[in-house]
Amino acid sequence: MQLVSLASLLGVVVVALGMVLTPGPNMVYLASRSISQGRRAGLVSLAGVALGFIVYLLAAAAGLSALFVAVPEAYQVVKLAGAAYLAWLAWQMLRPGGGSPFEPRDLAPHSPRRLFGMGVVTNLLNPKIALMYAALIPQFVDPALGAAWWQFLQLGTAQIVVAVTVNALIVLTSAALAGFLTRHPRVLQAQRFASGTLLGFFAAKMATSRPHS
Repeated sequence: MQLVSLASLLGVVVVALGMVLTPGPNMVYLASRSISQGRRAGLVSLAGVALGFIVYLLAAAAGLSALFVAVPEAYQVVKLAGAAYLAWLAWQMLRPGGGSPFEPRDLAPHSPRRLFGMGVVTNLLNPKIALMYAALIPQFVDPALGAAWWQFLQLGTAQIVVAVTVNALIVLTSAALAGFLTRHPRVLQAQRFASGTLLGFFAAKMATSRPHS
């Protein structure tokens, strides 16, 4: 079994960085839990998010992308649902009075088991991650290199390493960042505008993308 090319690996790393740095369900959940309940709670939630990534990776290696090639209608449904969800998140940030993932929230504390479980569920229901494994990573799989499942494992592992590393940094810095943004409302507004614009861009890109054979 061959290793994937360096170009494919770097391509997935770049895509993974762009996706994880764009505010979405995972960032909102991890940041809000870290700010309201502390870093330990955020790290427990992140462990659940990481398990969600592994579930997606195993499903992809088992042939998730093949399903979307065989049933293009299923791809369209997931793609449009994901685009609509990202567009809704963008509107929530751009609308007057909209929020930021790093704004302090009053949240009731959760037990470690619930934190972990919510981390898993939040990631499994994250349309960005569904599209990542169903439509984006398959573009970097090279049939000439042999078994697709082996390539998925390599590329998906790279995506997980990037996502977990960045999300861990978010957990560890959320409280400090929230305090800074509270003291500098103009920076908070700029962050909301930039995040909402990026979400809108990804929503439009998802809505207009086409599946690869």
